[in-house]
Amino acid sequence: MALAYFKELDPHTSFALWKIDEKEDELIAQLQLKDHEKKYLDSLNKGKRNLHWLSTRVLLRKMLNTSSYIDCKTDEHGKPYLSNLPYFISLSHSFEYAAVMISENKPVGIDIELVDTKIERIAHKFMNEQELSSMDSTHLIEHLYISWCAKEAIYKLQGKRNVSFLNHIRLRQFKYSSEGSLNASLNIGLNHREFEVHYQKLDGYMIGYVADGNYAK
Repeated sequence: MALAYFKELDPHTSFALWKIDEKEDELIAQLQLKDHEKKYLDSLNKGKRNLHWLSTRVLLRKMLNTSSYIDCKTDEHGKPYLSNLPYFISLSHSFEYAAVMISENKPVGIDIELVDTKIERIAHKFMNEQELSSMDSTHLIEHLYISWCAKEAIYKLQGKRNVSFLNHIRLRQFKYSSEGSLNASLNIGLNHREFEVHYQKLDGYMIGYVADGNYAK
């Protein structure tokens, strides 16, 4: 497993990408899996799903710089959290990469996706007409992936199910570039939240990430 990228957003918040080169047993050797984790791992289909699950845990350990056991659980909505360490976390993976974002003082969300033309076929399922009309036709696929990753990052940060990318998460118009930021909002009933989402393209993948700077412990 090789560190592909690391970025510090502020002294308390960072994310990293790792390229998955190891086999399953090599990743397991770097962890301290409990019986319930081994059972869960056995329930996954062999192959990429196992490697993705293991690699995010190995990367998390590296980012936290600890040899102690990390108790990474998921809540009733499927949002990962650490029961024994005071960090907010977000995990993602796509094909050959694993991504982990951590923060000591605010919720975070990250998404990584391999850029592929197939996204054009489902764009109407997660983008409204106004958002679609603002896409750059010259860089349509990349522009759509930025939009998907931004919405997915917000979805992961807020951590609740039954949130619609199409109806609840809205992106303000932004110009395409290979790296930048955009403004977005999450609207559910009377609840309204604003976010600045950052993104960048790296090695054929798109990454979107967000931190909730308005969160107060």
